Amino acid sequence: MRADLRGSAEKLTLAAALASIGYTAFAVTRMRAFGRRMHRDTATGELGDTARPSVTVLKPVHGVEPGLEENLRSFCAQEYPAYDVVLGVHRADDPALEVIGRVAAAFPDRTTVAVGDGVARFRNPKIANLAGMLAHARGDVLLIADADMRVTPDYLDAVVAPFADPRVGAVTAIYRGEAADDTLASALGAMWITEQFAPSALVACALQPLAHAFGATMAVRRDVFDAIGGLSALGDRLADDHALGKLVSEHGRTVALAAYAVENVVAERSVRALLQHEVRWARTIRSVRPASYPGIVLTYPVPLSLLHLAVARRKKRAFALALAAVLARLALRATARRALGTRKRTAMRLVPLRDALGIAVWALGLFGSAVRWRDAELHVTARGDLFTPSSDSTAPRGNLSAPSGDSEAP
Repeated sequence: MRADLRGSAEKLTLAAALASIGYTAFAVTRMRAFGRRMHRDTATGELGDTARPSVTVLKPVHGVEPGLEENLRSFCAQEYPAYDVVLGVHRADDPALEVIGRVAAAFPDRTTVAVGDGVARFRNPKIANLAGMLAHARGDVLLIADADMRVTPDYLDAVVAPFADPRVGAVTAIYRGEAADDTLASALGAMWITEQFAPSALVACALQPLAHAFGATMAVRRDVFDAIGGLSALGDRLADDHALGKLVSEHGRTVALAAYAVENVVAERSVRALLQHEVRWARTIRSVRPASYPGIVLTYPVPLSLLHLAVARRKKRAFALALAAVLARLALRATARRALGTRKRTAMRLVPLRDALGIAVWALGLFGSAVRWRDAELHVTARGDLFTPSSDSTAPRGNLSAPSGDSEAP
């Protein structure tokens, strides 16, 4: 019986390791193709002589993060001809107002400052913030971007370009991680975004039509946004970016991926905070794609090949497979960083730690329904709706409660 169990484990881990290496090789090709596309495409070339729609950039802010002022300024210094920026906080006592005031003073003709009334109209904190900002939006295209994102002056051109196709209802963008400081936690967080998230997003786009958006950039035509229900359709969903893209697709419009990689400025206080943050992302993903969530483990070729090595009887073949996994992992790391234009270097020795942490996050993401968004604990139903256990008698049973991430999701 023991021999049979070992044989089954050997076959299972071999299949998983081979599938993971195959995924990684495919991800390398997708990263290379995206890198070529970013260098080849220009926004003015895609738009040609067509009139560019006016754009309102909505930047919901909560608290002061490292690099916040530079992040906000980058959205106000675009080369695009017709746009405005709304900078908003949900409460009048938010310390970020001082930073926002400096940015608004530097771009007085371009910016509007919105301060909410502090009343949570929606359970999703970001959507509650946006509720006080939307009245100031004047553009034909609404663009929502998280506060920890930073862009170059050609960003709006690149994002608006796909709207030249009238079938496109929304545009989104992937992003890369850049550590805001030299701490281990920030470096590990940036590595995950560049080397794990971005490749997996591009693989998914290659295998099926894009039907969701990413929080780094959610651009949507104003008339489409109104037609799908506006903020009311997103206010009680944890994954508002996923919900927006899904609603646009169900409305009969397509979601396009811009030929641009936004910079996500990663500032984590500690490895523990990073773990909590990433577990929230994991549980968010599980809530919107429960069937495919277990397959995320196949994006970790080295841990899977080492697991196979531990149970394999033919050690030489297992060692060869592990070496192939290591080479594939390093190739993906190098390709992703080069294609996305990552600036800061991270030590090669962090790769094993990053992969081990990723496996731990994936495992923790399999369970639990409570997540922590900064200072608020949110509870999530099986289909991604937010609820308050103390007041929602209709909330589904069986939801476990465990702390998760404490800052905004990517």
